[in-house]
Amino acid sequence: MTSLLLDRRDVDFLLHDWLKAEALVDRETVDALLDLSEKLAAEQFLTHYKRSDAEEPRLDEGGQVRICPALGEALGHYAEAGLFAAGFEEELGGLGLPYLACAASFAFFAAANVATAAYPMLTVANARLIATFGTPAQVDAFARPAIEGRWFGTMCLSEPQAGSSLADVRTRATPDGSDALGNRYRLVGNKMWISGGDQDVSENIVHLVLAKVPGADGMLPEGTAGISLFIVPKILPDGSRNDVSVAGLNHKMGYRGTANCLLNLGEADGAIGWIVGEAGDGLRQMFQMMNEARIGVGMGAAALGYRSYLLSARYARERLQGREPGRRTGPPVAIVEHPDVRRMLLQQKAYVEGALALCLYCARLVDTAEISADDAALLGLLTPVAKTWPSEHGLAANDIAIQIHGGYGYTRDFDVEQLWRDNRLNPIHEGTTGIQAMDLVGRKIVADGSGLTVLGLRMLKTAEAARGVPGLEAHAAALSAAWRGVTDTIDALRAADRGHVLDNATPFLHAFGHVVLAWLWLDQALAVTGDGDFAEGKRRACRFFFECELPRVAPLLAFVASGSDVAAGAPAGIF
Repeated sequence: MTSLLLDRRDVDFLLHDWLKAEALVDRETVDALLDLSEKLAAEQFLTHYKRSDAEEPRLDEGGQVRICPALGEALGHYAEAGLFAAGFEEELGGLGLPYLACAASFAFFAAANVATAAYPMLTVANARLIATFGTPAQVDAFARPAIEGRWFGTMCLSEPQAGSSLADVRTRATPDGSDALGNRYRLVGNKMWISGGDQDVSENIVHLVLAKVPGADGMLPEGTAGISLFIVPKILPDGSRNDVSVAGLNHKMGYRGTANCLLNLGEADGAIGWIVGEAGDGLRQMFQMMNEARIGVGMGAAALGYRSYLLSARYARERLQGREPGRRTGPPVAIVEHPDVRRMLLQQKAYVEGALALCLYCARLVDTAEISADDAALLGLLTPVAKTWPSEHGLAANDIAIQIHGGYGYTRDFDVEQLWRDNRLNPIHEGTTGIQAMDLVGRKIVADGSGLTVLGLRMLKTAEAARGVPGLEAHAAALSAAWRGVTDTIDALRAADRGHVLDNATPFLHAFGHVVLAWLWLDQALAVTGDGDFAEGKRRACRFFFECELPRVAPLLAFVASGSDVAAGAPAGIF
């Protein structure tokens, strides 16, 4: 381990020993990518971690957002290294690397400085959407400069009055002829919470904007079926400025290096945009970027929690305080010698290594989903878990890090308070925990459920493999019992009144996520070999999860299966 970003031994184990990345790309290529990523993240992203938090984005008198110059320098190095292009096909100027390798690379940058890493995360997903659904002319004009790292990209979904309720967007797109880039429109509206909505370090910014085309009666269509997707660049192909302006900046608790903007479209003649694909197909197209961003958010949350764990472990080894139990004299010992500190460290380890494993597992599913219907179904089922579980439990690991550091952890002199502030956003953006829960229960389980069969078979296969392994037999039985509890609860949900099936979706998501993580921990315990500290750490963390975390599942599932209306039925007047 050469840095305190991620444990490289763990990353290598997950990629090579557990997920068998060599089936996708040769090990030498992956190792070279990770060597480069860890070095660049430590030397270019980590070095301005506190500076970019202190020097927040500002809006100058000319309406231009100015961000910390160190971000531009770091992202320039990122582009020079070819990392924007890493996951794209060679015909687009990319390196053709699998998503799994790119996700592992990104984790180092997110651990070092998640606010800076947000710009390439969004840009890459933006360019991939255009490359997937755009015309060849649109790909050449808007995706290729992003793949080169010269232009950055955003996703413009939310609006001040609509928030996450995309059916209520009011941005209007009126036909304005056509040209070499396709059918052109004029857009008028407001977009809120736009990460990277403006900055002064890239040559251009490509906004992907959700809007509605009015009908013959001039009215906007209702619901999500009328949503279309438009490419709206800050600078138009002729070099002139598009009618997109920054109405204000959102001042955040963390993630401060990422400029978060309120954008006004069409203050003058209307912002020029080109439709992607067909009218009314925008939300389906945008889900590709949204789902990629959700896995990216989960990965960022896992990385932030992971770094706080490594900082906690170092501090616990170095901080001398107190004496061993039963001794009142003698020199103080490192706090890692205290059982409660070890408990907290083990809890962190179980959370962050489990979260990283979940995100990398889903990244591998991305690579195989096009050729495997089972993997595609499982990816759909696990995406809300991959976004939510690391966001909730990576944040919990950050909280524990502050506790381990004691009073020092609550000061700005140590990074753990900023890591907590940065991570607190992740349970909110790209769909809150509650939204992910409704997606899991309503769409992925009750309405479909195809991924459940795949997940159940893979869990049972892991449990069967563990039954004859000393130390893992009890875990195998516990996992099988937990999965039966999940399926029994799903039966209850499917039998419930349709109007109330989502009442307790979030407690179900928490329980479901814990069962998924128990499976992944048991699968890792089967894959690890040897008797050294690394192997012992994996087995100990697995045991901790089964003894201390998995028992939380049964009460949650019982509550969900009961159909309790304690919350949903509460009168609004009591609050």
